[in-house]
Amino acid sequence: MTAPAIREAVPADVPVIARFVRALAEYERLGHEAKGTEADFHAAIFGTPRRAGCLIAEWEGEPAGMALYHWTFSTFLARHGRWLEDLWVEPRFRRRGIARALFARLARDTLAEGGQRLAWSVLDWNLPAIATYDAMGAESLKEWITRRLAGDALARLAKEAS
Repeated sequence: MTAPAIREAVPADVPVIARFVRALAEYERLGHEAKGTEADFHAAIFGTPRRAGCLIAEWEGEPAGMALYHWTFSTFLARHGRWLEDLWVEPRFRRRGIARALFARLARDTLAEGGQRLAWSVLDWNLPAIATYDAMGAESLKEWITRRLAGDALARLAKEAS
């Protein structure tokens, strides 16, 4: 059986990255929130300072998926880790081990750079993804609730720092 090739993204991949992010947003019913441009992704992944990283999965030379991540820091461990922001595998390439291969590479790279954790979120209705994560041994942190400030709420709070 053919195995996916996993590699670091290069600047020429930016249009594919932007397309995959839009496809993921549509899948998650959040297409209206996908506002990032190719220039935005290029600046984040390849700019200075580098704000994110991206792995590209290829199947027989064709882009099949990606894992877009950024770095985190655990004060309890006093060590960094990675936060997987987006994982996407094109529907026609699913069930070929591509998502698992992306996770394996992320895990290897995280440990190789001295990191201690790889974390991500999943929508509660995405049962195929949850089953994949459970099969890898990922634990559900049910006691932790993700919160977010964005848009007007973020701007209002920022004004308090003036």
